[in-house]
Amino acid sequence: MKKLTVWDILKSPVVTEKAVIAKDELDEGARQVLTFRVNTNSNKDEIKKAVEEIFNVKVTAVRTVNYQGKMKRRGKFEGRRPSWKKAFVTLEKGAQVEYGEAI
Repeated sequence: MKKLTVWDILKSPVVTEKAVIAKDELDEGARQVLTFRVNTNSNKDEIKKAVEEIFNVKVTAVRTVNYQGKMKRRGKFEGRRPSWKKAFVTLEKGAQVEYGEAI
């Protein structure tokens, strides 16, 4: 099996209202949480190393969620959207990443 590079592990940031609120909550004691769509075969250690290498920050925790693709129909034909994996990456206290600058 081909070894994944850091650019293969992190596919794209998830920019939803909930993810932006979690990223921008930097009041007293809050840590910045980044949300990414990641490769389905990557584990938490690989995700942590990829974020630390790309953004030059210290990661304290990684949480992952697997999403099943939804069934969709177009006329009489049925299909399934692809399944995907989302990672919530918590940064060290005081560390910040701006999506516009880094990505």
